Amino acid sequence: MTNTMTDPLRLRDIALRNRIGLPAMSTYQAKPGQHRPTGAWHLPHYLTHSIGMGLVIVEATGVAPEGLATPHDLGLWDDGHSEAMTALARTIAAQGAVPGLQLSHAGRKASRARPWGERADAPLTEAEGGWRPLGPSPIAFADGYRVPQTMTDADIHTAIGQFARSAARAADAGFQLLELHAGHGRLLHSFLSPVANRRTDAWGGNWPARTRLLRETVRAVREAWPARLPLVVRLSVTDFVPGGWSLEDTIRLVPLLVEDGADLIDCTSGGIARPETRPTGPAWQAPYAGAIREATGVPTAAVGKITTLEQAGRLLELGSCDLVLMGRQLLADPMLPARRQPELAPPSYRRALATTAVAADGHLPPEL
Repeated sequence: MTNTMTDPLRLRDIALRNRIGLPAMSTYQAKPGQHRPTGAWHLPHYLTHSIGMGLVIVEATGVAPEGLATPHDLGLWDDGHSEAMTALARTIAAQGAVPGLQLSHAGRKASRARPWGERADAPLTEAEGGWRPLGPSPIAFADGYRVPQTMTDADIHTAIGQFARSAARAADAGFQLLELHAGHGRLLHSFLSPVANRRTDAWGGNWPARTRLLRETVRAVREAWPARLPLVVRLSVTDFVPGGWSLEDTIRLVPLLVEDGADLIDCTSGGIARPETRPTGPAWQAPYAGAIREATGVPTAAVGKITTLEQAGRLLELGSCDLVLMGRQLLADPMLPARRQPELAPPSYRRALATTAVAADGHLPPEL
């Protein structure tokens, strides 16, 4: 089945008004120790990036303090976070977009500096406010990174509960779609991948054991998250590392995740270790979404250097995906979808959007 960009997308009881969404992209603007959205940054940022969108997924939000990637991440493990998160969900919904939230545990990629400045993306020491990360095995993410503390059975069950409790808070805050980050080397991905998971117990050593944490987390979240609301899983569908997680592994896993309660797979890749060699180019990850959709029949989202509405529309028309998530392009040009559908914008913007609609397809009108 193929679709156009302006076709609604229904997931459970939620209807996206079009097939263009903003993926979760960390802005690293939360105050350390607070981890909640601010009116000075997050509310205006997400308001602007909700205009004309079908879906907006709020950036990676930690389910526990030890699961933060940086001290500047958002969190949702405490009642103190909930009020600000409610305001954020309402801000997105007021513009007509479906408010989504990505829940994350950074695992062995935790305790890093923000990706700019003199210490860009460097692991933090205790003196810098850092903490020891958690992981499936004592294998550092990359040279110079701290060796993670190997999680015990109790630690693993604690993490599952943290995801479930944060999911319940997200529902109470008014989010209408939830995404679990199981890619880019974060905790859930690290258990899937043989690159990071060298365990020989019930949580590693073979394929069913390595997939157990993600599957149990999806089931626990599905119980805590309202049945009428969709649940998305973001997967790194391949590791780009010899002996790592593969596209074939993903195709095998996806139907099981649907049995566990997932509704759509957000298809990204890589991030399990450094160095890695990844192909790149326009819409370079979209074939993964197409392969998974074709093999399993499960709805997918395509991401990765999709920079024009023509690319997005073509992917949908070809049946490569059900949803297109445009990241960096929409950070730079958040009004791109609204120029294609000015009627979705606030009245104050519509005249300007109608006269700049050329930017939606890159061509000048005939009269010019």
